Amino acid sequence: MPIEFLGIAGLNDGGETRARSGASFDKDYTLRFARAHEENGWDRILFAYHSGAPDPATAAAYIAGKLDTLQILLAHRPNVSYPTYAAKVFATLDQISDGRITVHFITGGSTADQAAEGDYLTKDERYARTGEYIRIVKQAWTSREPFSFAGEHYRFDDFVSDIFPVQQPRPNISFGGSSAAAYAIGAAESDIYAVWGEPLVNTAEQIQTIRDAAAAAGRATPPRIQAAFRPIIGATEELAWKKAEEILGAIRQRTSALPAAHARALAEPENAGSQRLLEIAERSDRFDRALWTAPAKASGGRGNSNALVGTPETVAAALLDYVDLGVDVLSARGYDFINDTIDFGRYVIPIVREEVAKRDAEKAAKADKSDKAEADRDAA
Repeated sequence: MPIEFLGIAGLNDGGETRARSGASFDKDYTLRFARAHEENGWDRILFAYHSGAPDPATAAAYIAGKLDTLQILLAHRPNVSYPTYAAKVFATLDQISDGRITVHFITGGSTADQAAEGDYLTKDERYARTGEYIRIVKQAWTSREPFSFAGEHYRFDDFVSDIFPVQQPRPNISFGGSSAAAYAIGAAESDIYAVWGEPLVNTAEQIQTIRDAAAAAGRATPPRIQAAFRPIIGATEELAWKKAEEILGAIRQRTSALPAAHARALAEPENAGSQRLLEIAERSDRFDRALWTAPAKASGGRGNSNALVGTPETVAAALLDYVDLGVDVLSARGYDFINDTIDFGRYVIPIVREEVAKRDAEKAAKADKSDKAEADRDAA
């Protein structure tokens, strides 16, 4: 199966290494950044969610109306709207984009950020709510007849939508999380399960956990796996690592200037994914072929923060190691957003795509040969 590449939708030019230069939603920059993905071999971009950030659904609609082929992964938190309403929003976006929407459901890893929008449920309660939410959205997308729902978190009677997605039977659903509650809900309900980039042995364990949870939920086919990294590439290994150290210095400088409360949150993250990244970083700052954990340690394991460092060939080979484990979607985001997007698209993506296509062709040829040999035996 062809590999897919996921980038990030940047609504402004700010990041871990520098403050933004203008407003939180810079339309021109957002379009230029998205276009850099579309023109350089990427499949889709993620519109992320944060309590105080610009609305990702509206920004996604803006980009969908400007670009022709780039697909959209829209992050959504269940606490911000009722699921029947959200299902209509997603279906409308799928219509606007001519079938280019995938929805990424975020349960919420920060109690403070959830409370900022009036959500005071416990972590396990949030996951239970997310499970109900996803099931309702799926049914709203596919049911042409009124349906009712009575659960722990949602209850309604005789809802039927008058707008449906272009994609049939429905768009894909993406999900992430590294706790037991996350695995149980995500493995049961998602089409794509997202994990952060970890050492190969840890990633293999996570994939097996997800597959086991999917089987326990009665699924014959488990979710596809997405893994996320921060690529740092250079013309030589030495230049790549020089660039990496400069980036690390900028991250440390930015985090050292944070208010005390923010610094404590980075040092003691609530979510299991960040805790995993910090535990791994304590063991070593380098793993496998090119994985570098120092950025995760400097940023509190916040989000996608482990890097792959090296030449394009080294980074591509490292990504292929994850493909060998069963990763289907490779998420990547550089630090110099637009330039890194272009470089990764020009120099890394083609290597990975070519090798995956070659392996797929070899598997198909081997399968054809096996089928022919079996047919010959039957004929004899």
